[in-house]
Amino acid sequence: MKISDGFDARRLRPKTPSNWRSRLVLTFAALLALLGALLLLAGAASLIGHPSALGELNASPAGAMLVLVFGLLVGWLGVWMWRRRRRQMRQPLGLNMAPHLMKKHD
Repeated sequence: MKISDGFDARRLRPKTPSNWRSRLVLTFAALLALLGALLLLAGAASLIGHPSALGELNASPAGAMLVLVFGLLVGWLGVWMWRRRRRQMRQPLGLNMAPHLMKKHD
């Protein structure tokens, strides 16, 4: 089959995404995970018996539990963002072809 003059195979491959956005998201996710770990430690220290970790915020056991749970949630969010972005960065780049043009496998 003859290849037409206007055909360019490079158009089928997607452009590689810029790494700056991914690096910024990874940095933000790592900071969130670190902040979550610090809040988790501050809440745990307050529950154990050192309530001066965050001042008046976690002087009571209820406030300490709130800080501990908030730290756990923030840390989980940071780790989730980190893993999701790393998975997207490692995903192989396929061809930009419409699904109906692909070969049908029965």
